[in-house]
Amino acid sequence: MLIRAVLHRIATGLVTLVVVSVLIFLGTSVLPGDVASIILGQMATPESLAALRSTLGLDQPAYVRYFLWLGDLLSGDLGVSKAGAGAGTGGTSISEMIAPRLINTVQLAGAVALIAVPLSLGLGLAAATYPGTRLDRSITLSTLGLVSVPEFLVATALVLVIAVYLGWLPATAYVSGTETGMALLKTLALPTLTLVIVASSQIIRMTRASVLNVMSSPYIEMAVLKGLPRRRIVLHHALPNAVGPIVNVIALNLAYLISGVVIVETIFAYPGLAKLMVDAVQTRDLPLVQACAMIFCSAYILLVFIADLASILSNPRLRYPQ
Repeated sequence: MLIRAVLHRIATGLVTLVVVSVLIFLGTSVLPGDVASIILGQMATPESLAALRSTLGLDQPAYVRYFLWLGDLLSGDLGVSKAGAGAGTGGTSISEMIAPRLINTVQLAGAVALIAVPLSLGLGLAAATYPGTRLDRSITLSTLGLVSVPEFLVATALVLVIAVYLGWLPATAYVSGTETGMALLKTLALPTLTLVIVASSQIIRMTRASVLNVMSSPYIEMAVLKGLPRRRIVLHHALPNAVGPIVNVIALNLAYLISGVVIVETIFAYPGLAKLMVDAVQTRDLPLVQACAMIFCSAYILLVFIADLASILSNPRLRYPQ
């Protein structure tokens, strides 16, 4: 049953999120040093460190801190930044710190998705429609080369060519929130282009492979024998049955855009959520690191759930299992 399959995936996602929360808490707890030593510096005495750790609640057992943190998350409270707390102040709300950064990351990811998804589907379908031709070989070789290139190399090459040598676009992508129109487009151009190049190659290859795999089915052979044009066969018969794997790879790449743009945001000094998490790691601001990581993991699990749901809806064998 469709409802049973959906409920099963929802339960799996919730259990996965709980397990991930435990791993995030344990992973951040083993980081060397803590925020107290960052605040007080190298000249701090053991007594002052102990007093500040007690003030910040860092001297409590790990399991107590975990359940307090998990309870706050379930109530919608992301906590307070320890790095901004100091020795006696309340600190800064993590929600206030994350909100503008999350908007920036979603803005960048949205721009990349609007360009990469239609472009990738079009090129993948073109390669599948004319397999073995010069067009197909060009697309296949190009995507194979781009898949093998890490994003930091793509970003560095684009900065050197477009920003340094040609001077067409700024080398950094810092936004203050007041940019609009052409100024905003110029600011986002290089990081967007970098992520489009990185994400599109995988979607193109999966689209081509999925469609060609369906093209070997008996009902496709029957359509060919009936004399239907190959373009019509690909778009109206093969593509609907290849939606599942394509949506999965699109969802995984969109999840990467939300959670895996640390290198791109760092290179272009883009004030996104990933850059905020990197800064929090440097200051040992564990509540901020944990909040950012949970947002990343939640977005990833949500997108994977959407991909699974699309696969179920597009495949009758999954909708009505025997």
